[in-house]
Amino acid sequence: MTDINERVKREFDKRLDSVTELSHRINSNPELAFEEHETSASIVAALEHDGGFTVVKGVADLPTAFVASAGSGDLVLGICAEMDALPGIGHGCGHNVIAAAAVGAALALAPFADELGLTVRVFGTPAEESGTGKEIMVNRGVFDGTHAAMMVHPTLKDVVTPVLRASRSWRITYTGRGGHASRPWSALNAADATVLAQTAVGLLRQQLRDGIRVHHVVREAGAAVNVIADHAVVDCMIRCDTIAEVDEVWERVRPCFDAGAVATGTGVEYVSLPSVYREFRHDPDLAPLFQKNAEAVGRTFPDYPDKMFGSTDMGNVSLRIPAIHPMLSFDLPPEAGNHTAAFAAAAGGPEGDRFVRDAGLAMALTFADVARSEPVRTRLLKRSTETEAVSGN
Repeated sequence: MTDINERVKREFDKRLDSVTELSHRINSNPELAFEEHETSASIVAALEHDGGFTVVKGVADLPTAFVASAGSGDLVLGICAEMDALPGIGHGCGHNVIAAAAVGAALALAPFADELGLTVRVFGTPAEESGTGKEIMVNRGVFDGTHAAMMVHPTLKDVVTPVLRASRSWRITYTGRGGHASRPWSALNAADATVLAQTAVGLLRQQLRDGIRVHHVVREAGAAVNVIADHAVVDCMIRCDTIAEVDEVWERVRPCFDAGAVATGTGVEYVSLPSVYREFRHDPDLAPLFQKNAEAVGRTFPDYPDKMFGSTDMGNVSLRIPAIHPMLSFDLPPEAGNHTAAFAAAAGGPEGDRFVRDAGLAMALTFADVARSEPVRTRLLKRSTETEAVSGN
């Protein structure tokens, strides 16, 4: 390990207790998408008070989003801190450890930013679980001027370049005519429309290409067994390799929901929900540097035959600037994976603490390596210049 890496590591270790406490505090107070007010404030306070970061709050017109910066180097590298929790589960996707690891990495790098020719940025990104805050931030220019970004996510496997897929969601509303269930012949049953639609989607699945996922949940379909439902709501998500493929599949799925309306005589309306998760493109230089540093802190990366995970709005960032999104594991049984109460509990315990240390230190050392790698540094700066020339900036 080089001298600068040793100094970064010592700085990280010095901050580790406070960063771990931050993780516990966020875990014990889960906040939902776009409502991460205390979480955002806690992260900002740690960066301002402990690291001297300059913070711009409320970026992209999102009250809980922020950008914190330290250093004045020409190479601008960013770390994303996710903040939101899941309804009824809390931090079942471990966003508390993601945020704490980001803070730990940033605090470890900040004292050496100018020496490394870096500007270090931490992006507070709300609403990853619902609402795709990063998509909003990307579209409103928050990531402009950043040469590369990264974050690390907890799961049950150690994977440097997971397959992270695109997805989009729609809300389907059926409107019928209510009535007494004992005299139903003049009613139009909106709940029946949801059953027929789900049956049609189930039959369609065998005609779709392998790996395409169509998820749906009935949010509303009546409130009493003796009342014909005049209103029903279904949410549908489609997950594919690319966002273009998602939109193609929707053209086949939508008629299934139309069929429910036709068969029951109900009306149907469609609304595209704001959650848009684009496919992830891993940077070929950043990924091996991260793997080397994660292995140095004790992680191993088996050649899993299945590296397919879910979707993330970090993919939206990766299509704009070079990025990586490695996964580091919690040591838990398969039934205690992401989006469960057991995973949320682990994120506030020793497994979460281990993740904060390993992910935070590996990110800090990776960015120190990027700064000192002339080929990587040159490519990132050149790419940024070329992108600005094409866009006319």
